[in-house]
Amino acid sequence: MPRIIASIEARMGSSRLPAKMLTNIGPLPTIGWVVQRLQQCELLDGIVIATTENPLDDPLAEWARSEDVPVYRGSEDDVLQRVVDAQNFMKSDLVVEVTGDTPFVDPIIVDLAIRTMLNNQVDVVSTTWKQSFPMGLDVQVFSFENIQKIALSCNDPAVREHVSLFFYEHPEQYNIYHLIAPSQWHRPEIRLLLDYPKDLEMLRKLANLLIPKYGFSFSIDQLLFELTQNPKIQSLNSGCEERGAR
Repeated sequence: MPRIIASIEARMGSSRLPAKMLTNIGPLPTIGWVVQRLQQCELLDGIVIATTENPLDDPLAEWARSEDVPVYRGSEDDVLQRVVDAQNFMKSDLVVEVTGDTPFVDPIIVDLAIRTMLNNQVDVVSTTWKQSFPMGLDVQVFSFENIQKIALSCNDPAVREHVSLFFYEHPEQYNIYHLIAPSQWHRPEIRLLLDYPKDLEMLRKLANLLIPKYGFSFSIDQLLFELTQNPKIQSLNSGCEERGAR
């Protein structure tokens, strides 16, 4: 079996919401949510936080070490190389890419993406290019070998910033499996990303609703049920726009 590692792209220098990785949503910091949710996955062999060498990210690296979570520090601007180096550090075969601003990333969806990759002759499994799941439950899976080759051969600044972009720009080279949400999870209008103060307000209210009922391991079904019952929470960040890669 291949060694499957999730890398969390995370940094503290957000322009719209500085230090958001260590900002609490309920009792946990944002990065704590991402790690805790990924630790529930059945098919992951490990997790690494891929952050930067910028001193602003010292507290994030210190948090990771205090929680015994592997951390790799690399370039702030060359996100592609940072992720490749982090995965090389972890001796990965398959890369599971998530970003640190997705605190409610769902382990069921992550495992589904990994299983789809393992059971099909494809190069990429992605929920991101054809959005059907709620924003913020995003996952991409691809081989370390392929992403390493791209890092060695491509100098396009956009590709260096957006780790998986080369796959989608060259569909003639790669077999991409676009993972589409089943009807009960098909809610692309819901935003569970953390990039703006309104996002933080929404996620905090949602966490305060979910944790007392379901604990920290709530499922996507429970999350969607509560949002359906509480539409005012969902509307709190409905005007926010999605951002690019970290």
